[in-house]
Amino acid sequence: MPVPIVFHPAYEASLPEGHRFPMRKYARLAEYLVASGLVPEGFVRPEPADAPLLRQAHDAAYVEAVLGLAVPRAVERSIGLPVTESVVARSRASVGGTLAAARLALGQGLAGSTAGGSHHARREQGAGFCVFNDVAVAARALQAEGRIARALVVDLDVHQGDGTADCLSRSPDLFTLSVHAERNYPSAKIPGDLDIGLPDRLDDAGYLAVLAERLPPLLDALAPDIVFYNAGVDPHAEDRLGRLSLSDAGLAARDRLVVQQARARGIPLVAVIGGGYGGDVEALAARHALVFEAMAAWDGARHKS
Repeated sequence: MPVPIVFHPAYEASLPEGHRFPMRKYARLAEYLVASGLVPEGFVRPEPADAPLLRQAHDAAYVEAVLGLAVPRAVERSIGLPVTESVVARSRASVGGTLAAARLALGQGLAGSTAGGSHHARREQGAGFCVFNDVAVAARALQAEGRIARALVVDLDVHQGDGTADCLSRSPDLFTLSVHAERNYPSAKIPGDLDIGLPDRLDDAGYLAVLAERLPPLLDALAPDIVFYNAGVDPHAEDRLGRLSLSDAGLAARDRLVVQQARARGIPLVAVIGGGYGGDVEALAARHALVFEAMAAWDGARHKS
């Protein structure tokens, strides 16, 4: 059985002409995965998150403001996206997609969503292109349902996962690891459980050495019931908003390492795509596809053995 991949047409919202956020990458990623043969049985389509689900990790007043299209202008500026019907539908679908993928991963070992990783959304407001924090909501929901007791968020987006740290600060069994460019956004970071700030222009070898040293003992110490993997591709050397120097091959090796370390221990893993910025949507889609290729390769090797 292929690794389940979640997609919803609402993942691609409408934005004003010329907006700097590369919204087209979501549909293009889906097309790329289909062409690559990674979804032979089609995508799993999630149910968009409703208000009670969103309140698992977000303040009720903020949820009401977003769903009612009544977000204060200052918060909308902090988010960096217009909080329109289309953007709200995207955000709800993204949360629902991460939760659906996490449930599939618990049953099958691996799953992913072609959106998600909105790790700057904090408990009381959004920020940094993030409206709702899909990983935090999904982790809190699974814990509330009794499906998991402990989770590890492995956040390898180039930016520190301040919003996830904030949303999960009251949940000691939901552990956050953020490996990011220290001098990048956000300037005022909200500390998570383990933050590893990297120097500018770190290359493949340096990055992979840090990850190989720090991730395995953390998995052994925590023994989580699930890993939420934010596979942001903005550590890439050509990313418009990154400060690191990974190559495509380095990103692929990173994704393989995370998948292998979790699955070798029998820990279910759910992947979300996180950040990736620039004008070349084809290149972004190919980079975001790397994590799905890594999961498919692990799953294929397991079935052959």
